[in-house]
Amino acid sequence: MHIENTTIDGLLLVRLDVHGDNRGWFKENWQREKMVAAGLPDFKPVQNNVSLSAKKGATRGLHAEPWDKFISVTTGRAFCAWCDLREGSETYGQLVTAEIGPDTAVFVPRGVANGFQALEDDTAYTYLVTAHWSPDARYAAVNLDMVDWPLEPTEISEKDLAHPQLADAPSMAPRRILVTGANGQLGRALRPILPNAEFVTHAEFDITDDSAYATRDWEQYSAIINCAAYNDVNGAETDRAGAWAVNALAPGKLARVAADHNLTLVHVSTDYVFDGSHEVHTEDEIPSPLSAYGASKAAGEAAASASPKHYIVRTSWVFGDGNNFIKTMANLARRGVEPTVIHDQKGRPTFAEDLAKGIVHLLTTQAPYGMYNLSSEGDAVGRDEMAMATFIGLGHDPSEVTPVTTAQYAELAGPEAPRPAHSTFDLTKIEATGFTPMNWRAALALYLALLPED
Repeated sequence: MHIENTTIDGLLLVRLDVHGDNRGWFKENWQREKMVAAGLPDFKPVQNNVSLSAKKGATRGLHAEPWDKFISVTTGRAFCAWCDLREGSETYGQLVTAEIGPDTAVFVPRGVANGFQALEDDTAYTYLVTAHWSPDARYAAVNLDMVDWPLEPTEISEKDLAHPQLADAPSMAPRRILVTGANGQLGRALRPILPNAEFVTHAEFDITDDSAYATRDWEQYSAIINCAAYNDVNGAETDRAGAWAVNALAPGKLARVAADHNLTLVHVSTDYVFDGSHEVHTEDEIPSPLSAYGASKAAGEAAASASPKHYIVRTSWVFGDGNNFIKTMANLARRGVEPTVIHDQKGRPTFAEDLAKGIVHLLTTQAPYGMYNLSSEGDAVGRDEMAMATFIGLGHDPSEVTPVTTAQYAELAGPEAPRPAHSTFDLTKIEATGFTPMNWRAALALYLALLPED
């Protein structure tokens, strides 16, 4: 068994091993482990259909369905034709033909129109699909006469005869990426680099609400990027149920949807899953949260990992379009306020644009699934040094920032939820995929140059 590419991107011919003797023949028409290892997408079929053409010359198609198909022939032979009708595809309008029998299968991606003609009486055409048939499914189609059929087409349905020419044929929109928590810093940073994604706010899609999942057509998505989170670290100490619902239970709901519909789930986590006893955190470090918030995020990681296709992205100290520590320090500097800032909590800030670009990089390069650390590059600093860098960037004297210990700060401002003493991530794994984040100091300068005054 081997797989051959065609001139249509993603349309694959699979040459099957057929074992015959005096009784007939046997083949493995679909064998997930072998075929995925050979290069076929792990497309997770959910329904098997068989179409019998009783008469030689019977011709069907060309239909593009909103699901992937894996076709073959059980008896007889068929002449098949495929035309790419995927919107934005580099091979849009390309036509491929092939004669297939029991020794050949074909993987047909969503949006590639498929048609076939029986070359023998009683040709049985079988196909696996990745979604259950629905009368509400939206198809695209193109006229049969774009193909030079080997036989005079017969037994053609009225519907197939009426399909438009390629110039007038509708295209099929690609599956989209769903981004939750669209109004957060990461959601806003993702918008310019994912212009075709669907961005939903809490009001539009509450990830804790079971009923919200039932009303969405998940077959129209390729991935979910979960930016929604309960981020009030101190508030989580008293509102543990609220934090748990968003940060722990909801990722489990998203993981179930992703598994059921063969989607990739990207879930964003945090340095707060650690107690900070290690100066640098790797992906294999076992979570050891100090706070209710950290515990809820650690549970969310475990829940999200139940999805077979997942990226769990741990990040720290994010700054971008929205409320964050650096923006607070900048506003204090502009108002002439001299802040007291903790110096014994050390880490590395993350520019939201870096985080967004890194996530898109994982998806577009199809990096191995799993856990990834992702922050900006550069030196690890205390929160006081980050505040000083902000003051310097705005032309202020860094001595306006007064460093204190965590304990001293608690005496001044009151008790807070515990934070990790060390939040620096090892970035070796994400960089090995070909992504190098910006140095946080350069990112800070860029951020401050564009930061409007409140």
